[in-house]
Amino acid sequence: MTSEFIKPSYIGRFAPSPTGPLHLGTLVAAMASYLEARSHQGHWLLRIEDLDPPREIPGSTNLIIHSLENLGFEWDQEIIYQSQRDKYYLELVESLRSEHMAYACTCSRKNISGRYPGNCRNKKLKKQFDVAIRVLTNNELIRFDDALKGTTSQKLEDEIGDFIIRRKDGLFAYQLAVVVDDALQNITHVVRGEDLLDSTPRQIYLQQLLGFNVPAYSHTPLVLDENGQKFSKSSYKGAIPELSLKTLTEAWHHLKQQPVSESDFDNFNDFWHWAIGNWNINSLKSTL
Repeated sequence: MTSEFIKPSYIGRFAPSPTGPLHLGTLVAAMASYLEARSHQGHWLLRIEDLDPPREIPGSTNLIIHSLENLGFEWDQEIIYQSQRDKYYLELVESLRSEHMAYACTCSRKNISGRYPGNCRNKKLKKQFDVAIRVLTNNELIRFDDALKGTTSQKLEDEIGDFIIRRKDGLFAYQLAVVVDDALQNITHVVRGEDLLDSTPRQIYLQQLLGFNVPAYSHTPLVLDENGQKFSKSSYKGAIPELSLKTLTEAWHHLKQQPVSESDFDNFNDFWHWAIGNWNINSLKSTL
């Protein structure tokens, strides 16, 4: 393992939300991020994004962690739980407000469809409770080169509008929390599902505002059900039936890697040693 006094050149992470047990789609995302980190002799961190209690299913956090452990995943630092990190998020929200880059908003979600029109931009509301906090956007082009999807760009003010970083109920928004934690954990590379591709310009914008480094991004194909829909953890559809070599090789095949069978391996360690040596993320480019 890399010495704790030497920062590795590659630090990746897997950051599931505890809205249900580990399912095939989540496992595929975890495997892609894990193998990409390990194939670069990097660190791989596990972070639980438990920001939204109303959506969480009790016991899901332990189910996810134990499933990853039993399948042979190994992480390099203690697990971080976003529910325990409010002080970091609040500090950055207040910093943005003091610099007039964020403002209070009383708009109701049900009255807004699509892009936020900026209704509260110039109201200068001082009320501290029952308000959301939005970050002020502009139309400077946010552009980044995804390792799998190629160049992606967005003009936030026109396409998204000022977006929420703290909700009316006091909970911090995913867009803010993920940016803060990626920075504090020194994440250099983010490998995750393509459903989060559209969020990336907002995260890069926040990284720039806060003076954080921008990680390299790779967005992998999703695992879809027979109707072409993304698996939902909360519905338990697609939940992993068993923690076995067969499950790992199925996830491997969803990542469009070379064909193998569970019978080719004696145990989980045997699989991971082989998979790290044979991993090729570029195989996913042909599927996008």
